Amino acid sequence: MKATWSKNKVQNAWAMYDWANSVYSLVITSTIFPVYFNSVTKSEDKGDLVSFFGFEIVNTVLYSYSISFSFLVIAFISPFLSGIADTGGKKLTFMKIFAYLGSVSCVGLFFFDGDNLEYGIICAILASIGYAGSIVFYNAFLPEISKEEEYDFLSARGFALGYIGSVILLVLNLLMIEFPNMFGFRDGGQAARWSFLITGIWWAGFSQIPFKYLPDNPYNKKVERALLLKGYQEIRKVFQIVRDKPVMNRFLAAFLFYSMGVQTVMYLAATFGDKELGLPGDKLIITILIIQLVAIIGSYLFAFLSKKYGNKSSLVIMVFVWVLICGGAYYVINEFQFYALAFVVGMVMGGIQSLSRSTYSKLIPEDTTDHASFFSFYDVTEKIAIVLGTFSYGFIEQLTGSMRNSSLALGLFFIVGLGFLLLVRIPKQDFHKIIEIKNA
Repeated sequence: MKATWSKNKVQNAWAMYDWANSVYSLVITSTIFPVYFNSVTKSEDKGDLVSFFGFEIVNTVLYSYSISFSFLVIAFISPFLSGIADTGGKKLTFMKIFAYLGSVSCVGLFFFDGDNLEYGIICAILASIGYAGSIVFYNAFLPEISKEEEYDFLSARGFALGYIGSVILLVLNLLMIEFPNMFGFRDGGQAARWSFLITGIWWAGFSQIPFKYLPDNPYNKKVERALLLKGYQEIRKVFQIVRDKPVMNRFLAAFLFYSMGVQTVMYLAATFGDKELGLPGDKLIITILIIQLVAIIGSYLFAFLSKKYGNKSSLVIMVFVWVLICGGAYYVINEFQFYALAFVVGMVMGGIQSLSRSTYSKLIPEDTTDHASFFSFYDVTEKIAIVLGTFSYGFIEQLTGSMRNSSLALGLFFIVGLGFLLLVRIPKQDFHKIIEIKNA
């Protein structure tokens, strides 16, 4: 960290990357793009069926599978990239590469009109890979720019900024879609495509703040020629540490299962409202707005609860609430029930994401400088959770013809995650000392 930059400035700049990239998560994955995708891929003769490289498949199932595939790719490559980044001190470089890949791909979606289905899916996949890849290295900065006692609230600050920034852009995009003539657009479809373009520009533009202030190679590691081999060796070393720490691998097991539910809800909530309840696009976007705004409160609420009662207690409460949410989704039949469910989802969504990240940060040994490698296991776990969750959701819908059955399956994932979480012993104080004693 450069001496001329204050600690607060660096931390604020780090949190601003949530502001920059969360517009992708909200506009592209959760609201406007799924609704737009469903709209432009429907036809009078085939209904929801589309032809993708010659294979006929239901459009929503294809969308679920595309998300699964993108995160499967990043799950395979991110451990090696993380090892290379830690070995050569290149976290910031890799973060930039993935951020620009994602933002340019969002811009590319401007040219997707439904007739070029394969092009649209490829752009969506590349945007997803860019988003997921950049997050690996972004998260790894958390233990480098803050102290352990700051993790919970700094993590919550990042998510809160992300929710605020994404809501601001989503409201603008919603106005564009609802009143296209006011903005000089032909119709809502054209306005939606412009929203994808603006999202890419927003992402790349605001990323310049963290790119300027985040420390580049803070431990002054030398870049070696045999970087790929060194990266692989780095991952093996970290894997052995993770494997030998029961508290860490049990937490990752719990995180895997409850993330299968959380991430799937994030990516497919709008699709559920569209297909199962027949809600129009504007009401679906309002629902997501409710989730985002309430999530800001939830992030700080559970950061406060974790400070008072410990991380484990807060996580257990949230996972239990998620189980109830999945059961409730099966019986939702009208928009007002959907709004009420969205409120509860928002309250626990922000909290569980920010607290999971900060909890894992506390599990990383204090004497290590290999934060990207350690966080690669966290991020790979999350990516595998998205792959399994979204694939299961789409597969169950394909088998049963109903997303309601898919929602019940998500509830089972949360129950298994809760079981693993109850086995984790996360001390509230003297965290690392107690862990080292337990695993000595």
